[in-house]
Amino acid sequence: MSHDSINYTVDQDRSRWPGSGSAIVPGITPFGYFDYDPAFRVEAPHAADWAARNLGFPQVDIELLDYNFYACFEEAVLEYGAQVNQFNIRNNIALLQGQPTTIDITQRNIQGSPLPFQIRLASAYGTELGTGGTVDWKRGSFSASYGVQSYDLQALWGNTVESGSRIEIKRIFHNAPPASARIYDPFSMTGMSYSNVLNEMGFAGYSPATQFLMTPIFEDLERMQAIEFNDLVRKSAWSFELVNNKLRLFPIPTYNTIVYFDYIVAQDRDAAAAGIYASGSSYYQMSGSVSNIPEIGDYSNVPYDVIKYQNINSVGRQWIRKYFMAQCKIVLGSIRQKYQTIPIPGSELTLDGGELRSEGATEKTDLITQLRENLEATSRKTQMEQQAAQAQQLQESLNKIPLMLYVG
Repeated sequence: MSHDSINYTVDQDRSRWPGSGSAIVPGITPFGYFDYDPAFRVEAPHAADWAARNLGFPQVDIELLDYNFYACFEEAVLEYGAQVNQFNIRNNIALLQGQPTTIDITQRNIQGSPLPFQIRLASAYGTELGTGGTVDWKRGSFSASYGVQSYDLQALWGNTVESGSRIEIKRIFHNAPPASARIYDPFSMTGMSYSNVLNEMGFAGYSPATQFLMTPIFEDLERMQAIEFNDLVRKSAWSFELVNNKLRLFPIPTYNTIVYFDYIVAQDRDAAAAGIYASGSSYYQMSGSVSNIPEIGDYSNVPYDVIKYQNINSVGRQWIRKYFMAQCKIVLGSIRQKYQTIPIPGSELTLDGGELRSEGATEKTDLITQLRENLEATSRKTQMEQQAAQAQQLQESLNKIPLMLYVG
């Protein structure tokens, strides 16, 4: 940007504040974020005049030009917006993660729940429990032979069906027939055949094909309990031992049968987990589908943009003016510190560059601290704590109100 484009020339006479600044035109500020902002264009020249007068003009020369003041004013607005956006990111990150980055949420009211993101993270637990999740359970089987107790499921199934991939066994279908199916089994020790039940109930001699026998529900419950106790005490329990995909069946099979099991492929679970935790600013793949929409992943890609000066209220503008003044002191102090003493007839003049820089830096730190404290006072956590305290105080006040008494 040439100096001619902002309608002034830099010479010895123009190295000091002349008393007024030029109009805001495109390119006069370093970044140009607010060169078209009507509120910024109106206030920036007034802010420059206000700062110059507070720095001692016209009693003393101010070694700043209008574009120096405008740069400081732009920085003050940017700093205010950055502090507000940083607070909003911290306050809303749990609600925003997983949302698309294509929507500008600057100065938007964010309402929602972090539940969808938490459910996505918790889906991995659903995989382990067999209630859903990101990886489907598969089913396999093998032939259990008479008298053979141990089987290597990785060799029998993982190395063949899954091409050598590591499998994780989730469930083995190896248990005794349910007691409810053995009530009328004469070989269950405590079960009853149809004829025995008919005799017990006084219906001997009747054909069970043409008669219906109804027994109370506790009859079935007691017989099932008796069968289960009989199996527990008198028989070997149906169980298994699984270590490193090596399976041992109990009791030792006494006949040839097919044993089924549920499993997952380990690398499928790892790939799905990586898809969950890596979904963010980059494209991601999960459950076989590809999403081409970048999502909010962390602090770095939350779509908060530069806040327009015209959309900032009076409280924010006053903070900006104070920060602008502190930044002007730092810039002016840096200039004056280049020439700490100036010779004058019979003596020399000492400039206050160091003091101005120190004062401006302290004021900026105090202003940022104050702004952060005010923002934290409006956080979701603080608001909920205040509402809870108000509700408790209101309840205490209501408890002190005497109840109405009715006298007959």
